[in-house]
Amino acid sequence: MSEPSQAPPSPAGAAATCRTVVDGGVTSELFRSGAVAAQWLNTDGLQPRVLIAFVAGNSGAALWFQPTEAPVAWRRVSALEAVSVADGAGRPLHGLCTTLEVSSVSRLVVRQALVGSVRVLRDHQFDGRLPAHGVTPPRSTPTRVQWSRDRLDGAAGYLLSVEVLDGGSVTVGDDGGVALDAPAGAALRLRIGAWTGDTPERPLHAEELLLPTAAALPEACATLEFLSYHGKLLAGSWRFHTYFGRDTLMTLRLLLPVLQPQAMEAGLASVLRRLSWQGAVAHEEDVGEFPILLQLAAGAPPDAAPVYDYKMVDDDFMLLPVAAAYLLDTPEGRARADAFLAAPAADGVPFGACLARNLGWVLDKTAPFLASGDPLALVRLLPGEVVGDWRDSHDGLAGGVYPYSVNVALVPAALRAASALGRALLAPYLAPQMLARAGGAGADASRWEALAQPLFDVRVEPAQASRQVTVHAAESGLPASAQADALHALQGAAPVFSALALDAQGRPLPVMHSDFAFVLLLSDPSAALLERELQALLRPFPAGLMTDAGLLVANAAYANKVLRPLFAADRYHGAVVWSWQQAMAAAGLARQRARDDLPPSTQALLREGEATLWRAILAHREVANGELWSWRHDGERFVPQAYGPLSATADESNVAQLWSSVYLAVQPPAELAA
Repeated sequence: MSEPSQAPPSPAGAAATCRTVVDGGVTSELFRSGAVAAQWLNTDGLQPRVLIAFVAGNSGAALWFQPTEAPVAWRRVSALEAVSVADGAGRPLHGLCTTLEVSSVSRLVVRQALVGSVRVLRDHQFDGRLPAHGVTPPRSTPTRVQWSRDRLDGAAGYLLSVEVLDGGSVTVGDDGGVALDAPAGAALRLRIGAWTGDTPERPLHAEELLLPTAAALPEACATLEFLSYHGKLLAGSWRFHTYFGRDTLMTLRLLLPVLQPQAMEAGLASVLRRLSWQGAVAHEEDVGEFPILLQLAAGAPPDAAPVYDYKMVDDDFMLLPVAAAYLLDTPEGRARADAFLAAPAADGVPFGACLARNLGWVLDKTAPFLASGDPLALVRLLPGEVVGDWRDSHDGLAGGVYPYSVNVALVPAALRAASALGRALLAPYLAPQMLARAGGAGADASRWEALAQPLFDVRVEPAQASRQVTVHAAESGLPASAQADALHALQGAAPVFSALALDAQGRPLPVMHSDFAFVLLLSDPSAALLERELQALLRPFPAGLMTDAGLLVANAAYANKVLRPLFAADRYHGAVVWSWQQAMAAAGLARQRARDDLPPSTQALLREGEATLWRAILAHREVANGELWSWRHDGERFVPQAYGPLSATADESNVAQLWSSVYLAVQPPAELAA
């Protein structure tokens, strides 16, 4: 390994950027300069950690330390620096260096060090898994230790280096454990650097992304910029430096009013390039070293070609509504539509033909239920899968296989978009029979809504509802005042709401949820349905979904004792707040308020809902750019609490989440903004 040299300067107009975020004992820095884009994070406490996640190849490096006698509080001594080095073959590696100090302990012992795919780092963080290939032994001198190797296919690989400064020492035990010791009477100072040989992504910058009409939210702008590249938008940092179809599409839809046309088209193109040959939208991609690991695990030769995952069903029904919203409903989209659709994807097929392929997929997948009305003919999860929509943790759908979000909201929206796009733009790319089918898709959407929505209806008798709210308040550790507020909101009524999903027998699972926001954004529900669902959303938890900390994405108060723990405040898709879900609900409420066919009572409830939601959003702007948060109750109110690795599901919130940047477009009404 050659000596480090400074990385090339950033391109003109693209100065180095670094944003610091502190979240629940984790300090993160989102850094972009020249060939380097990465999140560097330090975890304080009794189980300290240093982790660097690069955008290039979704690669990274991490140090997990043995539990310490006193809590560690990392202090940065020097700013992050972009540094380039050459590996033993003279190939460039691009990375970061900094100096950190720890004063509360004189020794840190490395429990595990890993370099390579962030997917491997995620797996180890989650449950301690280690890959069958790619675990690297340390190489040390008295003051420095390194973990370095080529990528598993022989390409330029990865390097992690730790140097103990000021006379400290490095000791490697017989078991491979690495001890880092401070000099006597001094603080422990470490010079840490991490590098990757994976190919950098070409960044999009703020001026290429946003129109001048975007809200003045510097942190949201920084989040969006850090996650935006010409070839794809990244889902979130640190765990998801990859393309996600769903996240890309929902972000494009919510940011549409303030996105530059070229940014909108870059996002759509990234989805269209990754369609399956049948027309399914890719959920996620495996890039860098991870597809090589998959090949080796299957006994095949190493191959770094991206691998696309098509197991989700919701994103298949998002593409057409988002494409229609841009190509048909905006002046810029209409003016550029023909040229965009004629442009070739990577395989030379026009984007219009790719979009037509997805249209055919949508029509084929919806035909069985439209023909029969049988609940078991709804759009269901793929065989053998327990995930299929955005609630993609193991228990996120309560074991259901027919998601509400897909069947009540996304399918009708996709059918209406199929009709509009087929008629206006896609005729040159559709066979006559498919074009005729698309022409009837608008009527199919109305029939689907009429048949599907009632299948998800849940009604709880008043006495049972009061009992279950009381029980769940105690299970959730709420004080008597919060329980009283929830019972008062019920007022002896029988709650009626839509189930989170149907089980394999077509029975509704009685978990309340926030996914009516999809309907608010994409459809024109009846006044009766609006009032019913908004009342459920606005009731205080645990009678409903509303808290001072924000709108919860799930509430299992009315479910049985087996399901309730799966939706607690320490579950990834439980009684927690997701920033983008609040934004989608806010955008949907604004859309419904603009309608002129709703009675005064419904309009009044929409205004109340908008005011309640925005009060919670504006009260916690400091966490709005992250992925999700939990809460605690301080005796008077619900207070946001970081969602981190101590949760029951061992997941960890991303401090920069693509679809949490959408407040650049989703803004409160003028009367609430003040």
